[in-house]
Amino acid sequence: MIYGVGTDLADVERMAEKIGKEAGFRELVFSQTEIIYCEAKKNKYEHYAARFAAKEAFLKAMGTGWINGTAFKEIEITHDENGKPVISFLGNTAITMAELKLGSISVSLTHIKKMASAIVIIESR
Repeated sequence: MIYGVGTDLADVERMAEKIGKEAGFRELVFSQTEIIYCEAKKNKYEHYAARFAAKEAFLKAMGTGWINGTAFKEIEITHDENGKPVISFLGNTAITMAELKLGSISVSLTHIKKMASAIVIIESR
């Protein structure tokens, strides 16, 4: 059964501006693993924007927004061995998500030069 669905769009140019202008923005929003991944990419801001959209989509799918000390950079978007995007949790956010006993979480990312999008589907147990 579906617990929640979320979708989000992110402007790639705006993400580039935020990362370029605001000291600490990148480290506040993205995990070290995400930063390493994005920085290695040719079009890195597309990858940052897609991850940002996925984090927003996840919060929308939850339907709760920020709860119990969850943090943006503790919602981590990586890939499995086949390249499929996966969402995982770090720190206090991992504890909060474990307590909620959610089912599987699916995430899909897409991006082009100017825009990135993500969809998150959370299943209940």
